[in-house]
Amino acid sequence: MGIGAVLAAACNLILCTDALAATSTPQPWQLNMPQGVTQSSHDAYFLHMLALWICVAIGIVVFGAMFYAMFKFRKSKGAVAATFTHNTTAEIIWTVVPILILVAMAAPATTVLINEAYTDQSQMTIKVTGYQWKWGYDYVNWGDKAYHVHFISKLDGDSDRTRQLKSGLDPFAVKTDGEQTYLLNVNHPLVLPTNTKVRFVVTGDDVIHAWWVPALGWKVDAIPGIINDTWTNISEPGIYRGQCAELCGQDHGFMPIVVKAVPPEEFKQWLDQQEAALAAPATPAATPAPAPATPAPTSAAASSNG
Repeated sequence: MGIGAVLAAACNLILCTDALAATSTPQPWQLNMPQGVTQSSHDAYFLHMLALWICVAIGIVVFGAMFYAMFKFRKSKGAVAATFTHNTTAEIIWTVVPILILVAMAAPATTVLINEAYTDQSQMTIKVTGYQWKWGYDYVNWGDKAYHVHFISKLDGDSDRTRQLKSGLDPFAVKTDGEQTYLLNVNHPLVLPTNTKVRFVVTGDDVIHAWWVPALGWKVDAIPGIINDTWTNISEPGIYRGQCAELCGQDHGFMPIVVKAVPPEEFKQWLDQQEAALAAPATPAATPAPAPATPAPTSAAASSNG
């Protein structure tokens, strides 16, 4: 089989994504990276597989030539080693071919990076702030409507109690809907609509963090004093988990991320409820009625008492 046939078969395998189920969390004995649920994650998977099969083709050619030479021209068969030291044609080939391969790999990678940086035409904006050791989320807008929804998301209570030194609790017993979620669940997930281009502006409040959900296909640093932005568009409803990917202090391993993707209609209802709850004034405490004034004693009673 020629190199062209190998590359064609590799590309066909890459494009047959329907036959490969997308998963949001690692599975037992999983060897490959997940495809995720966004265009960015699919692009990253495509580049990953493209590089893999190019490396496989290079390995077949290089090791094939090496083993062929070792057995075909071995000393026991009377082969005599060549005495030349340079071959201009061979040197040109092994210089030009790698350059062409790198260009072929760089072109789609550059396109993906440019596309990931294009945050225009987003339908909503989320501000993400990294704290030691939790995440803050602000819903800035959805469409033309501004929102003022803010909450803090941190490690859920079950995981937090289990992680304590000498807690005696079993980490494998920490589950959510039958899924083991020790150190992977939060008290307040980030809720997002599906089939909606969501722009993220990401920063940090104290030290450098990194917001990373593998199913979305990217991660971005949360740096104090700097705003980084990116975007996502989730195609499938579900729960997608991640973690801080930057060593940010002693509790770095205890600040997970949970994204809950729901249909737009359900999301709008949820977002309006959150907005109304935050905008509702606190009910003032009931003011006790004043005690009745004690009447002053009459002059007759005063004289009799005297």
